[in-house]
Amino acid sequence: MGAAVPRVVIVDDHRLFRSGVRVELGDRVNVVAEADDVASAVSVIDQWQPDVVLLDVHLPSGSGREVIEAVASGRVDTRFLALSVSDAAEDVINVVRAGARGYVTKSISGDDLVDAIIRVGNGDAVFSPRLAGFVLDAFTVGNGPTGEDADDDLDRLTPREQEVLRHLARGYTYKEIARRLSISIKTVETHASAVLRKLQFSNRNELSRWAAARRIW
Repeated sequence: MGAAVPRVVIVDDHRLFRSGVRVELGDRVNVVAEADDVASAVSVIDQWQPDVVLLDVHLPSGSGREVIEAVASGRVDTRFLALSVSDAAEDVINVVRAGARGYVTKSISGDDLVDAIIRVGNGDAVFSPRLAGFVLDAFTVGNGPTGEDADDDLDRLTPREQEVLRHLARGYTYKEIARRLSISIKTVETHASAVLRKLQFSNRNELSRWAAARRIW
């Protein structure tokens, strides 16, 4: 997204809360639409194709996870940032497994929320401090396929492609990966395309979920 003002959709079933978030965000982001349930969220995301969706994890007609699963597989450029009153480990893990790039609680300040939106929009993973531990625990303590299955898949990739894969799974942008690996952005793009092709994924969201399930970080 560079320096462009991120386009945002707010999904929450409380109208007053959505209004409050708009006020806190001000003109630092462009709130293009709002939604208050799963169906309307999927509809406005499809219509507006925002950079970032601020998503409550509990909605009257379902969950934030259902929203992500309904749209993420076909929307490479839209990223999800959970914004919830809940700090329960199961809520955090559920939306991350679905493809969310971050999770912050509603106690967050307006400035920090703007920063989180921008970072998630640029591909970073952002979590409130105590919630990050839930994610690390979930993906390092016997969750998801590991061992020979993961090794067989990784064996299809060259060592450099494996490096790029791990950086992609952590949410780094191509520019950041290029800087970290001291290679060109074009080379990163070439490796990323090879990783997606060899592992038979169509976009980074699918790849991130696959990597998380196998604890490939």
